Amino acid sequence: MRAVVQRVSRAQVDVDGRTVGEIGTGLMVLLGVTHDDTADLAERLAAKIWNLRILRDEKSAADTGAGILVVSQFTLYGDTRKGRRPTWTAAAPGPVAEPLYDAFCASLRSLGATVAEGVFGADMAISLTNDGPTTLILEL
Repeated sequence: MRAVVQRVSRAQVDVDGRTVGEIGTGLMVLLGVTHDDTADLAERLAAKIWNLRILRDEKSAADTGAGILVVSQFTLYGDTRKGRRPTWTAAAPGPVAEPLYDAFCASLRSLGATVAEGVFGADMAISLTNDGPTTLILEL
């Protein structure tokens, strides 16, 4: 499981011209799932992100109650080592990835997070204001 985590002052995701998720100050999480990921791994990654001290004054979302916007992102497992066209074979297919995406979001909520989401598998337009900028790549 791979996540790109960005500290934001605002973030929003739209599908078909309609806002489906938005947050103010908090974390934007792009989440990629691969074939051998598990619900336990999703839970561990959620806890790691919830407690990650990357907000202002070295605080975490757990400390501040900052929102977290989660968007599925299979392209995080794109392989560009050969040629000019990425391959996506390392990304888990939807029937595998979607339940793990849901488990990740549910784990965040069980920790107390306010979670906004994109729509799994949809063509999404994401806008955000990166704060810092602070961007990390996490992989468990």
